[in-house]
Amino acid sequence: MESPTLADWVGDVESFADRQWQRKPAVFTPEALASPFDLDELDAAFERGLLRTPYLEMVRSNKVVVPPDAYTTSRVVNGKTHQGFADRTKVVALLRTGATLLLRHVEQWHRPTGDLVARLSEELDRCVEAFFFVTPVGGQGLAVHRDDADVFVLQVAGRKTWYVHDAPAVADWSPGELPDDERSSRLLNSVLAPGNVLYVPRGFAHRAVGAAGLSAHLSLTIRDISLQDLRTALEQRLSEGVDLPARPLGEAAITDACAALLSHARAKLATIAPEDLQLAARAAQVRPPVTTTQAETLAGTARNWETGDPGAGVAGSASVGRTWRRLREAARGAQ
Repeated sequence: MESPTLADWVGDVESFADRQWQRKPAVFTPEALASPFDLDELDAAFERGLLRTPYLEMVRSNKVVVPPDAYTTSRVVNGKTHQGFADRTKVVALLRTGATLLLRHVEQWHRPTGDLVARLSEELDRCVEAFFFVTPVGGQGLAVHRDDADVFVLQVAGRKTWYVHDAPAVADWSPGELPDDERSSRLLNSVLAPGNVLYVPRGFAHRAVGAAGLSAHLSLTIRDISLQDLRTALEQRLSEGVDLPARPLGEAAITDACAALLSHARAKLATIAPEDLQLAARAAQVRPPVTTTQAETLAGTARNWETGDPGAGVAGSASVGRTWRRLREAARGAQ
């Protein structure tokens, strides 16, 4: 099994799959792992002037909502006022009062992070998303909560104390903040320094508090299949090959359509194995990255405009082409 991107974060991937994956939290200390997104890149994003909501948000764990106009500004474009542009001065002022800055889906608007997410998504055959948190000393952006994803945290600046608790006690659990009566026993209490990596399995409750300096970390969330994903995939498979009018007219036509649809679904259902349904749900879940190394560039198009070469403006790179099926096997063994 090969998973070079994950190996940069956790070291021996085979050992990680056997010991930690979806079983227990762990802290790793890679020899040399640099985040594609850091505070310098964040400053550059502010200076470009296009960072705006919903990609940035400021939060507090005490349930006091930070309104967007407290950290954004408006601009007039073509005579119209547009809201939600990031205001670095306001953001820094709120950080000094204990608020946390949360940047969502960094992979969608930061090319190097998008490349990292694309590689990891292909290797793991899962949907991967990137988030960036900036927290002052003593600050806590989120209360104790569960994520519907496996989470890898790379500490980028400052120090942050992490508390990780047990997995859900029941199968029918919900992501989000935990009520006080659902607090579980603590499994891990660790202070992350720059370069440290924390792994939190899907559903394991956790929280983080700024410990020293202005703490910043990059979180990669690894989404797995939900029941709704399976339902959607099943619906799509059952509807394949259906040749019926979209709007049957009259009671008789509607009755005939019902009979034909049920007959088709019964026949189709007999051909679908659990593995087929899982693969279909997985394929639908792994979305293509917004930033792609195969995109046609405007500069390349301009250089080759007169030649009419349709592929001359494309910057390509070899696909990794690996699927991390070992994780699936390890997860089955943990059940």
